[in-house]
Amino acid sequence: MNEQTAEKGQPKVVLGHDWLIGMRGGERVLEILCDMFPDAPILTLLHDPTAVSNTINAHSVTSSLLQRVYDAGGRYRGLLPLFPAILRGLKTPEADILITSSHCVAKGLRRPPGGKHVCYCFTPMRYAWTFYDEYFGRNPLKAMVVKPILAALRAWDRRVSSRVDRFVAISEHVRKRIRDFYGRDSDIVYPPVDTDRCTPGAGASADYDLVVSALVPYKRVDLAVRAYTGLGYPLKVVGTGSQADALRAQAGSNVEFLGWQSDDAVLQLYRNCRLLVFPGEEDFGIVPLEAQACGRPVVAYARGGALETIAKNVSGVFFEEQTEESLKAAVAACADTPWDISAIRANAEKFSIRHFRAGIERVVSEVISDQ
Repeated sequence: MNEQTAEKGQPKVVLGHDWLIGMRGGERVLEILCDMFPDAPILTLLHDPTAVSNTINAHSVTSSLLQRVYDAGGRYRGLLPLFPAILRGLKTPEADILITSSHCVAKGLRRPPGGKHVCYCFTPMRYAWTFYDEYFGRNPLKAMVVKPILAALRAWDRRVSSRVDRFVAISEHVRKRIRDFYGRDSDIVYPPVDTDRCTPGAGASADYDLVVSALVPYKRVDLAVRAYTGLGYPLKVVGTGSQADALRAQAGSNVEFLGWQSDDAVLQLYRNCRLLVFPGEEDFGIVPLEAQACGRPVVAYARGGALETIAKNVSGVFFEEQTEESLKAAVAACADTPWDISAIRANAEKFSIRHFRAGIERVVSEVISDQ
């Protein structure tokens, strides 16, 4: 530990994140890390100051050469195979510890000279390891080009994983993937939910159901749209993404697309919905916990992180198959259940910011003490 660190009694920290172009679950985690380590610089592939919070922008942010071709339309995504090479251009400054929050390539950042590297892993690189059909479809000609590229990305991802001193998984679901794909063990520290901000509202209207999600294939918002078009019950959909136009084309008049909404607007939507629909397989899923913190039950696909964050018949209902019939049956069961708002919220409180901070502080302390 360097002299400056010793004087303050705190480790000198550098933060790494894949890209900073929006405020989703990963960026909410980074916000808490920024609060925990207010002097830490951030390394990232891309930084759009207009798209992330003041908490993040208050830090010194260094982006990569990819910044030169960035545009909000997503043109940079076609350069995915080059991300590992581009990442090498980012130099990690001297520090006691590098903490990366990563679902793509940030884990490949080099540890600081003489320091350690902790990776808070949202998932091993999803594009390379899982959800191939959801991202790339089933076009055989495309497969001839894409599959060798993904094989190279998997090899790189596995190789750089060996440079990480400690992995921290966001769920048991992700812990298993880290073990299967990297051959590494990991701690589990659940992502934080702001239970102080997300609270039940007074006199909730409960006259619509809600989806809050990026509108991309693996989220399976299409399943919810089709099911509710058949049900006829009001569904509000919050979010933007590549599937937005296709989803609107297949939706009935009872499905309302709200696009991007502010945090305050989403909070009111949580408080006033009848239930939240969570139709995809997620590695963890902050959105269902935010809804639960507001006292609203969740209908979720019975796979992935939802099995760890939703208490069956206490804070939500599961459906076993990603079919309209299975989802409709779960929605009906949820609607007919007399829910205890305080019990729903109590389940969410297990995933508070306080618990997250304590878990990260423990891991950092253990890794630093191993030096």
